[in-house]
Amino acid sequence: MVRTVADAVRGALIGFAEIVPGVSGGTIALIVGVYDSLIDGAGHLARGVARAIGDGVRGRGFSRASAHFRSVRWSVVLPIGIGMLAAIVVGAALLAPLLEAYPTGTRAVFAGLIAASLIVPARMVGGRWTAPEVVVGLLAAALTFVLTGLPRAGDADPSLIIVAIAAAFAVCALVLPGVSGSYLLLTVGMYAPTLAAVNNRDFAYLGVFVLGAIVGLGLFVSGLQWLLKHRRRITLVIMTGLMLGSLRALWPWLDDEGGLQQPGDDWGLALVLMIIGAGFVLGIMALEAVLLKRRMLSPEIVADPEPHEPDAEASERVERDVQRDE
Repeated sequence: MVRTVADAVRGALIGFAEIVPGVSGGTIALIVGVYDSLIDGAGHLARGVARAIGDGVRGRGFSRASAHFRSVRWSVVLPIGIGMLAAIVVGAALLAPLLEAYPTGTRAVFAGLIAASLIVPARMVGGRWTAPEVVVGLLAAALTFVLTGLPRAGDADPSLIIVAIAAAFAVCALVLPGVSGSYLLLTVGMYAPTLAAVNNRDFAYLGVFVLGAIVGLGLFVSGLQWLLKHRRRITLVIMTGLMLGSLRALWPWLDDEGGLQQPGDDWGLALVLMIIGAGFVLGIMALEAVLLKRRMLSPEIVADPEPHEPDAEASERVERDVQRDE
């Protein structure tokens, strides 16, 4: 029960992050130690659905689809998903007014949070970075810096087809640390309509949005899953660069069009809030380390596109490894 609640809290943190333009849910997933688990689960779920449809039409049965469905760590993915959905609903009602009333302070807190979280993917790379890796990371940072500087479009009144397409791209941003799905929606003028749909329970809009997100996730996550399995080091280098460049969107002093401005008279308060945000991340990392040591959190796995052990077998294997190490 403790693990389930903890995973739901992890999901809630990811969901809250997705409400804030400039903050990536993928970044928070990295911080709280569930990024690989989510990518792995989403990849197997997408492959399972594709196998079920393809093999079902050809009359080949559903054994290959079942192997992928069993490979999803449902005991981790479901609590995280429930926590995310609950946080998005609550966050749409609470965080949106906060961002509007205190934009400088709110961005300062999240800027500190993202800056401190750079430790996570950089540490996951392992060992010393080579000169080419540094160059690749800086290029990724420059790309994100430019993208987050794109002018914001006015609020749109999109058709449902546009809603589905935007959702497909936004969910791709969800799974990339440093790339904010909310900011992408903001640049195409769909952030406010989507937030309003959540608050007003516009189920037609939300249903199409979810459908588009599922399609986009299925097309994108399989490639990312393969990269994390076979090109993990350079993929994490690029993720670190994306997170670094995304700090531009969280500069506390932005004009209405997202342009950078000089620090205002409230720079001292903004600095304190940045430190608080950074301290929050470091605290989460320390707490996670303690809970994992006491086996009160689900351990992270490495994303693998091939079917693997179900939850029960994987848990037994982890227990055996822990006992052997002890």
